[in-house]
Amino acid sequence: MNSTNIWIIIIGVSIVSILPRILPVALLSRYEFPAPLKRWLSFVAPAVLSGLTALSVAAPDGFIDISINNSFIWDFIPTLLVAIKTRNFLYSLLPGIVTMALLYNFIF
Repeated sequence: MNSTNIWIIIIGVSIVSILPRILPVALLSRYEFPAPLKRWLSFVAPAVLSGLTALSVAAPDGFIDISINNSFIWDFIPTLLVAIKTRNFLYSLLPGIVTMALLYNFIF
């Protein structure tokens, strides 16, 4: 492969990556959506984040491990409780980091 082909690939991948992000914003930003659709769309990001979190906690090694030896579950419990109580992302980071540090250094 020569340098021209590499640059064509880089530019092509960049265009394919950025178009799905820019086109919806560029085309749909002028329109006002109905309230039910806005409400429904407000749940998309939390649903995606919940799915990614559940996968990371329950299957950290690629298979479901809901056992006492899964340190991610033990870390998730205090983090979730603080997140529910405070509803603040930054406040929920601290118990997650501290719990994982304690688990890795003293228990697992």
